[in-house]
Amino acid sequence: MTSSLPAWAWQFEPGHLPAVQAMGLESPITPEWAFGGGTGKGVRVAVVDSGIEAGHPLVGEVQGGVVVEPEGANGIRYVEGPHEDLYGHGTACAGIIRSLAPECELYSVRVLGARLTGKGTVFAAGVQWAIDRGMQVVNLSMSTRRREMFSAFHRIADQAYFSGTVLVSAVNNVPEKSYPSEFASVISVASGPGEGPYALSYNPRPPVEFGAPGTDVDIAWLGGSTIRASGNSFAAPRVTGMVALMRSKHPGLTPFEVKTVLRAIASNAAPGTTTTGPQQS
Repeated sequence: MTSSLPAWAWQFEPGHLPAVQAMGLESPITPEWAFGGGTGKGVRVAVVDSGIEAGHPLVGEVQGGVVVEPEGANGIRYVEGPHEDLYGHGTACAGIIRSLAPECELYSVRVLGARLTGKGTVFAAGVQWAIDRGMQVVNLSMSTRRREMFSAFHRIADQAYFSGTVLVSAVNNVPEKSYPSEFASVISVASGPGEGPYALSYNPRPPVEFGAPGTDVDIAWLGGSTIRASGNSFAAPRVTGMVALMRSKHPGLTPFEVKTVLRAIASNAAPGTTTTGPQQS
């Protein structure tokens, strides 16, 4: 009697399963291993937000981007090319990312208007644009509380995960469910304690996994200016910058390996350890 294989079992038969490269990790994993020597060079980072002010002293060059906006009753319009930041929020996030990964390639995906509001479908379309363009990291310092967007963002988050795009999402500033930060395939971030660019905490209890400085931080703003502000929005791009550094040094890391490394280098990963980042020469 011959038993048929369960679904997907054929993928693990000899001749079908490809060899995978070992991570080559030290024990323990350290910030120096994760970031040391990394600059973000060659890593494409999308900021899905209100736009980015190109040329801002804390941001510099923006390599490209798109404006995503509603068209008609249910349509979406994409206008690729340079555009302004309508609010300042996206510029703030881009400045934080650039401070950690100075040589990364920044792409602006504008989905929010001058009042920092937008439609969930436009938000989802912007994230989809970033995935389709092969962005290695996508910063989402925003989320939606609309339950009807659950399925769309679940599909998009899974697509990003399996295609190698790391989604870094701030959780909402109010204690309510929001998407896509709720999904396990996404790196969820809230404002946490610590000082320095590499300060990071890990929380094993959902819905948010990582904490990074986001309270009373100096951030880039419109007109080449800076302001001081607080919010989970400004903690997420700090982690995005770390991921960009990590992926420039270790380009073969998968999204789940990236999250594993972040968890390993968190300041509370072992008693008495601190996260100071790589040594500067």
